[in-house]
Amino acid sequence: MLNWIVLGIGDIAVRRVIPAIQAEPRSRLFGIVTRDPAKAAPYKARVWATLDEALADSEVQQEVQAVYVGTPVFLHAPQTIQSLRAGKHVICEKPMAMNEAEARAMLRAGEESGRTFGVAYYRRCYPKVQRAKELLAAGAIGKPVVAEFTNHMWFDGTGSRSWLVDPAKAGGGPLFDIASHRIDVLNFLFGQPLRATGQLSNVVHHYAVEDNATVMIEYASGVRGIVDVRWHSKVSRDECRIRGTEGEIELSPLNGPDLVYLSTSGPGGRESLPPHGNLHYPMLENFVDAVEGKATLLAGGASSYWTDWVTEQVRRDKIPT
Repeated sequence: MLNWIVLGIGDIAVRRVIPAIQAEPRSRLFGIVTRDPAKAAPYKARVWATLDEALADSEVQQEVQAVYVGTPVFLHAPQTIQSLRAGKHVICEKPMAMNEAEARAMLRAGEESGRTFGVAYYRRCYPKVQRAKELLAAGAIGKPVVAEFTNHMWFDGTGSRSWLVDPAKAGGGPLFDIASHRIDVLNFLFGQPLRATGQLSNVVHHYAVEDNATVMIEYASGVRGIVDVRWHSKVSRDECRIRGTEGEIELSPLNGPDLVYLSTSGPGGRESLPPHGNLHYPMLENFVDAVEGKATLLAGGASSYWTDWVTEQVRRDKIPT
């Protein structure tokens, strides 16, 4: 049994992470760290105002095995490192860190602690992403050459998620928030990136972070990945397609169930592979399996680090205008 502390009680924790912990039979919600105890009251768990207080608690030291870090991005590295050094397994929300140096420090802490360290890139667990990986390995579309991911939405920087436009808290705009998931899927499908570049700008919204980002990634196999994300589109888009020398795989919308593949060398196919009703549950289940030595961690710190590496390349000398 893994007893969990949930650090931060925002939207994702309430809608997905806490329900996943409550549903996973080998997990139990032990406590919540929040500055607003009223938010934690419905869960009848222990409550602390700070991570320092929680980790100093003798019951936590003896009975808690795992921590979910669900705070804003600027707190990911210090709180993950502190939890790992306290001997706890950790899942950290995405993106992993504010920059590549912080991500490397988190990796070192994980290695030195000997604990399991994962990042909440739950789309690796999507059945259709797993299926796409199988089709690519089987040569269903010949040699893959280009993969295009587009995610467009409208976000004016107001409301409960307004912290996302504060670079001191979020690190960046859509590059960090929505591109990170798609960069991670590309890395999951095609491996460690060789080179990355991109462009950031402010076309409509002139807040302190970019309102759009275009990323280009080169992989050793020759695949070129392109990710385009925008917070200034009133037309929502969630597109994903992979093209090869003999066909293509269509995954649009990425968050939907459909996978369609076409091939000049075979009949192709259409499959419906819906994700779990709680998108975080398969990730949590896989994490517990990894802690127990029953499975490989799908989104471990070592592989998730490469998303931060790509982001760092794109941000280098790229100042939003």
